[in-house]
Order: sequence, then C-alpha cells, then structure tokens
Amino acid sequence: MGLEKKSALLEDLIKKCGGCAVVDGGFATQLEIHGAAINDPLWSAVSLIKNPELIKRVHMEYLEAGADIVVTSSYQATIPGFLSRGLSIEESESLLQKSVQLAVEARDRFWDKVSKVSGHSYNRALVAASIGSYGAYLADGSEYSGNYGENVSLDKLKDFHRRRLQVLVEAGPDLLAFETIPNRLEAQACVELLEEEKVQIPAWICFTSVDGEKAPSGESFEECLEPLNKSNNIYALTKKAIVVYPNSGEVWDGKAKQWLPSQCFGDDEFEMFATKWRDLGAKLIGGCCRTTPSTIKAISKDLKRR
Repeated sequence: MGLEKKSALLEDLIKKCGGCAVVDGGFATQLEIHGAAINDPLWSAVSLIKNPELIKRVHMEYLEAGADIVVTSSYQATIPGFLSRGLSIEESESLLQKSVQLAVEARDRFWDKVSKVSGHSYNRALVAASIGSYGAYLADGSEYSGNYGENVSLDKLKDFHRRRLQVLVEAGPDLLAFETIPNRLEAQACVELLEEEKVQIPAWICFTSVDGEKAPSGESFEECLEPLNKSNNIYALTKKAIVVYPNSGEVWDGKAKQWLPSQCFGDDEFEMFATKWRDLGAKLIGGCCRTTPSTIKAISKDLKRR
C-alpha cells in the first residue's frame, strides 16, 4: 500500500470521528500501574523483553477507552539501547518488530470482538509506530532541553534513526510517530530520512514545549515547522493535520529519573482543553506521560458526542 492509500486511511478515520480522532495515552504510566518495573534506560521498552503480554493488555485498555490510534511501545526502543543490554542486532531488530506486532494483534483482536456488536461506537484503530527522539535514547532528559551538544550533527541524527526506521517500516504500521523532538535539527533529520528512505507511510512529528510557542531549544515553532511543510510524508504555520497529546503537566527530572510534584491536569481539564484544541484545528488529540485510559475515555466521550 503506497503513501497515498495509507494517508487516505488516516483521513477516512478522521472523517469517521467527526473531524478529530483520539490518540491513546501514557504507556509507561499504565505499565507501572500494573506493577511493571521500568526505571531503566530502556524505560517502557524494557517490557518488550520482560513482559510483552502486558504491553498487549495496555493497548487493549486504551482501545476499550476509545482510542482511534494506538502508539507502539518502541519510544525508547533503539538498537544501540538493546545492544547495551547484551542483545544481538538480530534480537534488537526482532524486538522493534514485536512492538508493532503486539499493537496490531491487540487492535485486530479488539476490532474482531466489537465489530460483532451492533450499535458500538468504536472505529477500527490505526497503529502508529513510535520513534522517540535522540534525547530519549540518551535518557538524560535532553528531549526536554534540546541540548544535544556541538558534536551532534544532522548526519549523526539521521544515522541514529535510520535502521530503527527501516525495521519499524518493514513491520507494517499504519503510521509513524516521531515523538518528543526538541529542536529543528532533529525535525529536519527525520524529514530528510523519510525522503531518503522513500518511506510510503504517513508520519507525524511532535515537538516538546513548555510555553506553546517555542521548542525546548529556544527555536520558534515557525522555524521548526519549516522543514516539515516541505515533506509529503508529514501530516500554518503548517497546513498539515495537527496532533496534540500533552502530558499531565508534571515535570520530569532527567537526572533524578523521577516526576516532580507540580500542578497537573485532571481528566476534567483534559476534556475541556481537548474541545478547545479541536476547535482550534487539531485533528488528532490524546495524552502522553502520566495520562491513563480514564483520561482517554474522557477525551473520547467529549469529542465524539459533539
């Protein structure tokens, strides 16, 4: 299936949802709720090694909550990260593929169940393969600062992402999700990589931000979005579909590896803001760190009743 047909799948889903589809929520958060120990450089991806069935369970919980798009557990899954755990290249690539397979299996099982129920309100979900930023691999919080140092060039970032991208594409997801991109340089690397690899799957690129106007690097979104608007893969400043899925408002301390107490959004606030984001033009809305299926259920209920 080429890029045009894959893009049509997403466009059709958005139309079925009334103009705004729901993305799932915090994956690591839900794994921890179920008792998974993920205080690890691989973070949620460690469950690909230790407990893949739990990953499938979390996908199912978000589907039941009303998610129209489920994001794979590969955010912090990288070949260098797996190699550092003593795994071979073949084993590392197999785990990346497994992240997509688990999401697809959960989606298909869920749809097979609900599609037989008359009057259900669900859509057949799409699977987005998560590709975390270079900073996520470093596990030092730099995905929230954008400070990769002078030695990190455009070519280095493309080389870092290339093989993981190839493996995930081969696994057959419906979408690609480049997540927590903190600067223009990495956004440009992702866009150029999609073109160089002739990827025939639509993708989104999400930036982190603390003020809604600039990336963590200090660059304006106008600067960061400039390379995206040149790409046929990336779904104005931009005329492309906008995806919004913030965390709960808590702050991550990359050095201490813990969430700091801060004012957070509850499900009611997420529900209220989701309506505002949709009215401002967002086409995909969900949650990120520290959100749960209950958050997604509230968002889905609100967006789909209007």
